[in-house]
Amino acid sequence: MSDTPVFDRKNPFSAKVTTNFCLNKEGSAKNTRHIEVSIEGSGLEYAVGASLGVYPRNPPSVVADLVGLLQLDGEQKITDKKTGEEKTLYHILSHEVALNRATKKFVSAYAEKMAPGDARDKLAGLAENKEQLDVYLWDRDFVDVIKEYGPISITGEELVALFPKANPRLYSIASSPTEFPADVHLTVAVVEYETHGRTKLGLCSGFLGYHVENGVTEVPVYVQPSKHFHLPEDPNTNIIMVGPGTGIAPFRAFLQERRAKGEKGQNWLFFGDQHAATDYLYEDDFKEFQEQGYLHKVDLAFSRDQAEKVYVQDKMRENGAELWRWISEGAYFYVCGDAKRMAKDVNQALIDIAAEHGGMPIEEAEEWVNKKFAREEKRYLKDVY
Repeated sequence: MSDTPVFDRKNPFSAKVTTNFCLNKEGSAKNTRHIEVSIEGSGLEYAVGASLGVYPRNPPSVVADLVGLLQLDGEQKITDKKTGEEKTLYHILSHEVALNRATKKFVSAYAEKMAPGDARDKLAGLAENKEQLDVYLWDRDFVDVIKEYGPISITGEELVALFPKANPRLYSIASSPTEFPADVHLTVAVVEYETHGRTKLGLCSGFLGYHVENGVTEVPVYVQPSKHFHLPEDPNTNIIMVGPGTGIAPFRAFLQERRAKGEKGQNWLFFGDQHAATDYLYEDDFKEFQEQGYLHKVDLAFSRDQAEKVYVQDKMRENGAELWRWISEGAYFYVCGDAKRMAKDVNQALIDIAAEHGGMPIEEAEEWVNKKFAREEKRYLKDVY
């Protein structure tokens, strides 16, 4: 038996980030990072279409604010009730809980510990009104609540019990294991905004974007395989890939893999973002794929470069006849990215194309796309979030 430990969600590998740079050019409104994580020596393996689970860390400034506002000792040792292990309050606040969004549990408990008075009554009343509480919590973190209502008397043990556990975030892998067996590439959009006089960061994207020192910071990771989002078994099968924004990640991996293996299937990419001049992610990579004969058709939708916004689904409709021909001849269709709007709009465009160019009534086209194409033939594959 091998002595190499098995790294998974419950036992992540402490990886090091080796590369971290912004993919957007100067003048962009976005901060999308290309991040390379070394998994050398871990025994971890991945396939294209898989995701990397990353456990986040809270910003040191947020941890310091919490400890300072509540006048606690960050070096205080707290015993883990499950394992009996002793950890400092600072370690737990940094590594084990999520501090980016206040919760109902925290608000209720905080109100109970406040001194009697109008402020306590106000916060307690807010905790009992679900609609008002949802609005209140939408753009506030725990530090915001403490600053607004003042400090309370609370122990370190009581405090950490009020916070939710930090769950891993999944990022679609943007590299091929055939080309990069010891590294995993990620495409990470850093969430950054300002509310209540403070700059806030996405829990994991902020950690990866701003608080990781290359080659030094330990980043706990594991591989999350995909059961369905993978290249066709037949290397001669054509594929259509729709991946605006960070949805481009797995398709960079797909093209690297097809190049590394010399696969002959043709590849068609739909990509979109805000501006061509600043937001064409991996532009040089995709031009190289084209020059090498591994990217046969590219359609780009830069929504803010003209008066009327143009999206990937609009480019699909423009190319409806050819897209339908590819699908009719056996191509696989992939979509990756935002589930709430983009994926739904792409799905509707696919239905409209099936109706117009496949000569189907709209109800029949809808059933064909969502049932036959997706579930029965398994040629319509999604990685949406």
